[in-house]
Amino acid sequence: MAELPALIQALLDPQTHPEKPAKTALLQTQMSFIVIAGGLVYKVKKPVNLGYLDYTTLEKRRHFCEQEVLLNRRLCPDAYLGVVPVTRQENRFRIDGEGAAVEYAVQMRYLPAEAMLDALLVRNGVSPEMIARVAEKVADFHRRAQTSAAISAFGSLEAVRGNCEENFSQTGKYTGAIIPEEQYRHIQARTGAFLRENASLFQQRARSGRIRDCHGDLHAAHVCFTDGICIYDCIEFNDRFRYGDVAAEVAFLAMDLDRYGRRDLSEHFVATYVAVSRDRELKALLNFYKGYRAYVRGKVACFKYDDPYIFAAERDRALTEARRYFALAASYL
Repeated sequence: MAELPALIQALLDPQTHPEKPAKTALLQTQMSFIVIAGGLVYKVKKPVNLGYLDYTTLEKRRHFCEQEVLLNRRLCPDAYLGVVPVTRQENRFRIDGEGAAVEYAVQMRYLPAEAMLDALLVRNGVSPEMIARVAEKVADFHRRAQTSAAISAFGSLEAVRGNCEENFSQTGKYTGAIIPEEQYRHIQARTGAFLRENASLFQQRARSGRIRDCHGDLHAAHVCFTDGICIYDCIEFNDRFRYGDVAAEVAFLAMDLDRYGRRDLSEHFVATYVAVSRDRELKALLNFYKGYRAYVRGKVACFKYDDPYIFAAERDRALTEARRYFALAASYL
């Protein structure tokens, strides 16, 4: 594992923070360092260019921090407090201190891990009523979400095909090592067949206004049952990953509920969403988009596996997770 950057090491020191928390902790994604400091969280974007996102300059990181706060306040307004500078003066880093800003962080209220949907699923602490409330919130969000001719284009057959082909090109190097070659070819062939056989359905969805500015990353770990329902951590770094068919967003969480072995809750989530939204056509696309979303999650786990900063145990978990998601994708298709 590579040594943590000096700035992140400094943020793990409670004295760096104005509130002087009793302790700090570090979480990581492929794109961010997340420092938990008492009741607050500071999310710092890694200076990486992954092709589909570019955080390589300070100005870009500041911009995407601001976008993250703006977009996430749509579904989780109370948790996102704002963007704060990390300053450096006489070789000491400070949160919102004096001196020049050398980095920016999204400042959030801490959301309790035990109240997350993924944690509740493991403890068998999720009821059909709770899932129905999530479905109602998502349906209302989709009803109000922005749409336009430009946004609708991202749900066209050509756009969806391009997204799928991108998935396969970006995961080709993992065939054999992480995803079995036969499984990779199977998913690729079935995806192509579905697109060819349902071309008119994709075009109809675009014409009927079902392509919206969505959350983009709606899985169980991003739903928190605290002071209502907070759905957080939407995609801010690339608009095209948020712009999509609402069916793809519904399929994402439904797929994740399947992954936890709760097909009953998955079906209840979809049924409630369809009843509220009256989008019955969604069901014809459900398994396709479940497979697509599972494949994307497998791809993200592959990328995390390659991250030089993650701990060995996290790397092993990423490998296991990638294989499980790819197998799930194959099962839907």
